[in-house]
Amino acid sequence: MRSLFYALTALCVMALAFWAYRENYLTQQALDEVEALNLEIGQLRESLAILNAEWAYLNRPDRLRALAEINFARLELLPLTADQFVDIEQVAYPVAEEALVGEDTGETLP
Repeated sequence: MRSLFYALTALCVMALAFWAYRENYLTQQALDEVEALNLEIGQLRESLAILNAEWAYLNRPDRLRALAEINFARLELLPLTADQFVDIEQVAYPVAEEALVGEDTGETLP
């Protein structure tokens, strides 16, 4: 009986050792993936910062003004005049469907 107990204990220890070994390697793999993702995030943030700087450089008002003057005839740009503006009441906004359906009766309102 004693030898059976020793054999079962040894099997349990071996099973736990195998489980711990496997979990250790799975954890190391997960940590490697996290490190790779953090590196990729850092590279993408650096690229985004560069693209934002380029966008700000290309959208400088003096540069855009010069481009508009150079391409004035081709773009057929016209200066803004007062008659191009309207009152807010003249703007046609779309009507939401919830406003068309009566809440109490469920009928469609005109």
